[in-house]
Amino acid sequence: MNLPNKLTVTRIVLSFLIIILLCLPLYNLGIEFPKGPEFGGIILKWEYIISGILFIIASLTDFLDGHIARKRGLVTNTGKMLDAIADKVLVNSVLIILASKGEINAIIPVVIVVRDIIVNAIKMEAASKGKVVAAIGSGKIKTASLMIGTILIFFGNLPFELVQLNVAEFLLYFATVMSIVSMIQYYNINKKLIIDDNKK
Repeated sequence: MNLPNKLTVTRIVLSFLIIILLCLPLYNLGIEFPKGPEFGGIILKWEYIISGILFIIASLTDFLDGHIARKRGLVTNTGKMLDAIADKVLVNSVLIILASKGEINAIIPVVIVVRDIIVNAIKMEAASKGKVVAAIGSGKIKTASLMIGTILIFFGNLPFELVQLNVAEFLLYFATVMSIVSMIQYYNINKKLIIDDNKK
């Protein structure tokens, strides 16, 4: 297994660690986190702080694995598959968990997950015709906004919360809108291929 794929697998492992931290009733196992630090009257939870740090590390591996793979000519089909899985496990699972905890609006993960299903279906259809669907700008903006917004949620929207600016929520809603925009763009780019195939 090459270095980029190892980084991708690391991202998957970190994703499951975050899921465990946020979902498992650790207190039933005798594990209790002490009171978290306070900033300007905002008390952070240690499970959120640790999850946030793990999320940042995982997000960095998302950048590094692709960069190293392209630079060293290590791009493989296995790597592409693992990268797609890692991205969805990391971002979508965290969004769903945060929505279940009431930290974000449930419409955010619903739209993001549905968008991913549709875009993946378009990519698979294109791949079956021998066409590679490249990443587009709106998709990259969506991903960056999602990751930054999620990190801010983990850290109580600090420092913006101190001046009552809900930047975290804005970024997540913006990412939701951009996910719809990118989905439409993916369809428009590949609609001739899809429509022509349906006519046959």
